[in-house]
Amino acid sequence: MSATTASWSSVREPGAPTGGRGNRDKPKKWGNPATYFVALLFIAVCIAPVLYIVVGGFRTNSQITTSPAGLPRPWVTGNYLNVLSSNTFWGEFANSTIVALASTIGIVVLGLMVSFVIARYDFKLKGAMYSLFAAGLMFPLVIAITPLYIMIKDLGLVDSLFGVIVPQIAFGLPTTVIILVPFLRAIPKEIEEAAAIDGASRLGFFFRMVLPLSGPGVVTVGILAFIGSWNNYVLPLYILDSQANFTLPLGVQAFSSQYSEDTAKVLAFTSLAMLPALIFFSVFEKRIVGGLTGAVKG
Repeated sequence: MSATTASWSSVREPGAPTGGRGNRDKPKKWGNPATYFVALLFIAVCIAPVLYIVVGGFRTNSQITTSPAGLPRPWVTGNYLNVLSSNTFWGEFANSTIVALASTIGIVVLGLMVSFVIARYDFKLKGAMYSLFAAGLMFPLVIAITPLYIMIKDLGLVDSLFGVIVPQIAFGLPTTVIILVPFLRAIPKEIEEAAAIDGASRLGFFFRMVLPLSGPGVVTVGILAFIGSWNNYVLPLYILDSQANFTLPLGVQAFSSQYSEDTAKVLAFTSLAMLPALIFFSVFEKRIVGGLTGAVKG
């Protein structure tokens, strides 16, 4: 044991730390203060409107009129309690949940299938197919809303949640494919060959190996799809007519029109409408960053 220690000691360079503690004792280098100032300024610009809406729901209309930027004195919970006791809010909450979950499942399942084919198989027009999905990122929904509405009307899906779900899946696929393809390409060929030797079919390899290994990417696209679907406003605005089918973004508009004079109550309704997506994003923020980092590395 002493001979081994002596040999390692002879290999060490002069002045090298004798243990891991030397690296930990090094002071951390801070970046440019101007960079931190710009970052904090950007964070403040993003968070300030959200805080104003949330805090405004705890105020009365007279407080908002007297001091628009002040804190509630006293804090009033009646606005939030009135919204939470409304059947309209919970109906719109249920519609948003159904649309968001159905759209997310469709985007993840179909996007994973398409990405697997593009990443793991060689066929004609493979590059053209991938380029088509990449071009879909530059094709916003607003541009296609008129022909899309005509198509949905011909299919008889106007004023139905299904008429919102199907287009959201279609427009969510480009982002999903662009993120998942690098994950699936990064899976070594040797794993697939070993699975084939063990008797696993292509579907068996897909479910047993591909899904677990691409988990971070799947979680990332699922979170992005859910948040995008929850906050979608333009498509439900064109497709949904009856208030019974409204999602929360449309419900905020209808509520603010109905209670235009009750600003505090409108702020409370808006806060509760955006709160689920905000919490969802905050909880899974690290997974989104990790998934996108893996996609870039792949």
